[in-house]
Amino acid sequence: MDNDEDWNAFLRDHPIFSLPKSVSGPTGKGNNSLELSINTLHHFTDLDPSEDAPTPSGRRQVMVIKDADLIVAAGSEIRIASLGDSKLHKDSPKSYKTLHTPNITFEIHSIALNPNAKLLVVAGAFQVAVIVLPRPGFMKLVPQVVDCKSIQIGQYNHASNSAAPIAKVEWHPWGEGGTTLLVMTTDGKLREYDISVDTEEPQQVLSFVPEKRMNSFIAEDASEREVASFTLGKGHADWGPLSVYALMRSGDIYAICPYMPKNASIPSSYIHALECFVHAKQEFLSHSVINASTSLSNLSQFFVLHPPTTIKGSPIRQGPFLLQPSPKLLDGSEGGDATDLVYLTFGTPSADEEDEGKTERLGVVLITYRDGKVDVCLDVEKVEAKWEHRQHKNNDLPMLAVYETIDLGVISMLKKVTSTPSGPSILDLVDGNHPVFLRDPIQEETVYVYHAFGVHALQLGGLLQTLAAALRDDSSNAGDDDLTSAVEKSGGTTVLPILTTFSVERKCSNPVIGVAIPNDVYLTYSIFILTSAMRVVCFPLTLRSELDSANEPALLAVSQTKDDFAKSLSQSVSTPLDGPPAYVSLLTEPFELPAVLARQNGLPSNPILALPPAPQDAKSELQLTPDTLRYLGTTFERFMNQIREVQLAYKAAQRRAELQRQEFKRQQETCKEMLELIDRLHTSRQATTRAKVADTQEAQKDLLRKEERILRLLTKTASPELSEHETKWFQELKRLQEEVIGAGRYDADSLEARTALLRRDLNRLLPNLRELHEKEERLKKKLAEFHQSLGVSQAFEFGERSNAERSKISRLETDIQRLAERLDMSLGRPPALHETYKS
Repeated sequence: MDNDEDWNAFLRDHPIFSLPKSVSGPTGKGNNSLELSINTLHHFTDLDPSEDAPTPSGRRQVMVIKDADLIVAAGSEIRIASLGDSKLHKDSPKSYKTLHTPNITFEIHSIALNPNAKLLVVAGAFQVAVIVLPRPGFMKLVPQVVDCKSIQIGQYNHASNSAAPIAKVEWHPWGEGGTTLLVMTTDGKLREYDISVDTEEPQQVLSFVPEKRMNSFIAEDASEREVASFTLGKGHADWGPLSVYALMRSGDIYAICPYMPKNASIPSSYIHALECFVHAKQEFLSHSVINASTSLSNLSQFFVLHPPTTIKGSPIRQGPFLLQPSPKLLDGSEGGDATDLVYLTFGTPSADEEDEGKTERLGVVLITYRDGKVDVCLDVEKVEAKWEHRQHKNNDLPMLAVYETIDLGVISMLKKVTSTPSGPSILDLVDGNHPVFLRDPIQEETVYVYHAFGVHALQLGGLLQTLAAALRDDSSNAGDDDLTSAVEKSGGTTVLPILTTFSVERKCSNPVIGVAIPNDVYLTYSIFILTSAMRVVCFPLTLRSELDSANEPALLAVSQTKDDFAKSLSQSVSTPLDGPPAYVSLLTEPFELPAVLARQNGLPSNPILALPPAPQDAKSELQLTPDTLRYLGTTFERFMNQIREVQLAYKAAQRRAELQRQEFKRQQETCKEMLELIDRLHTSRQATTRAKVADTQEAQKDLLRKEERILRLLTKTASPELSEHETKWFQELKRLQEEVIGAGRYDADSLEARTALLRRDLNRLLPNLRELHEKEERLKKKLAEFHQSLGVSQAFEFGERSNAERSKISRLETDIQRLAERLDMSLGRPPALHETYKS
């Protein structure tokens, strides 16, 4: 599969995407039940526990990719096919296998793989089950149905008629063995199940909605007590990975910290980093020095941990978060219910750990709503661990800084469609919309939002790089004003619509129910999108290299400081000497690719239409209505503008190419001139220069000889005889020479002869000194051996003898030192003498 056309052509009629029997069967509801329209809106908004319909309401994710295998949920059926085998054997018939799971009878709304990709959780509107996936090679089996073990989770909590609907299911990445499953219900209960321990009773239960007190009245909306989604925090050297964020349908966000699975497997590097963070916080609060290791370990091993049982208090619910400033409302919308949130960080660690630590603590929180609004918030003050404490209650609310509000264009798209005068407004379709986030597994700065009307790509790379550069400058030299201006200059998030499923002609849409991105080396980097009509659309994505990602912050910093650098350079560089003018290139500015030609991540510049299929009894011709004509006119105008921009970009590229050809020709001519000049410097000019250098050297020698003669003449003229001081100085030098060397060869009074005599006397005395030293050593040993048996009188007598000998040695050393001083000589250090033992 070399491009998107190959994948689309291969998967378009693949049997794995056939409609389930609950829709296409004899007793099925038909394709119209999968469309979001005014007639079917009540199926998307009403939730009946007794009827588990295939209507794609709420959170939907029915397609995942495991290595090179594609897994799709259709109704209550799990289908699996190998894309890798299909890529290698293009001519082989298309087929898939069905996983035999008899205890899964409910309509599957979402599926998710565990961290080791061996377990698959399937969730319906009220029930949850886990399937053990077959081993590789299942496609080689003859039967079309593969037996798999499946276990229903928490039937008492999720399979009863009084059970709360399921908001979201997710595997915890730090669960031991990858068996920790988190199930959030709309009543605010987050239940943790360990599949390897107990599938019925949760290991832990976190409550994000407090219980209502009896005989009390609180004025609050029902949406404030209904959870829409949750996500796990992120971070490196803080409490982020041990935090859980919950989103209410009203848009309020709450957090609980700390939280860790009952059986957790946590990287050792995070444990060391958190320890350093806690010690630093204690030192800051107590203003005392605490001996703690601040080195962060890069080990990759994992530690098996369990939540502490010695702490009596439970982690408290923190929130609701204050969104500052208040998010803006979209034009034409009164504000819709919140549907999903996601927590992002800066991604891979940089080479500079110091800079990394200053930027990685800033997280990004995205919140999406039914009306197509997405709030981009900065987590500038991360939540920290807090427990229930009656005496010290902290009522301070956490805060998220609202950076920008994104409009996906849902309201504006529906406003262009004319509603029936006597019927409901077409804007009511917003109530059946449920946008969901999906993170790109390869490029962490890209997030996809799929909803009932299509798919959008949100690229936060420019935003994150601008913030990182601003924080890095703020930590070094820049002030608050520079940080604010740098943030304000940021272009914000890039929004790209890549798929549209809304039909202007029929005023209905097929919601997107699954988005998957392969993360396997055998599959091309692309995105697979599945609609409720089981239509799949594929787009190839451009994989950015790590070098480009690493260079972008540097290029951004260079572009921001280019003017300052040029100004400082012009002030610091001195004025050049007179000479030939510097070469000035025609290419003064680097060429920038026009925006119309720059396809972000390989995505299309215009959204692809994936419209609902027309009814069988309807005519195939397009029905022209004012809405369709208006839509065609708008689309035609957009295409014409893009064509005009492409033409302008083509002309700009042509002008740039011509300019580069001229510059290349100029550089060739200049290079030719430089080569000719170098050749002249090597031949004729080199010989001339050498001759000039030789003449200059000879002239210099003549000048030196003349200078010496002139200096002698000046000396004789100014001072023909020695002065009195010079005469005395020479006489003193002669006297010192006679005193040191002597008047004759056999002068015994010279310092040299006396030094030789002293050296002979010293050599004669040194053996006696060494002998005395050895005697003292032997005496010391004897004293040490018989010290216990000697009496007081004997010890006193030995002490007197030792003192007498020491006195003799001291007098001899004094005589030698005096003789050396007289001869003006320096002697080495005498042999060390041990201290005399005292009685």
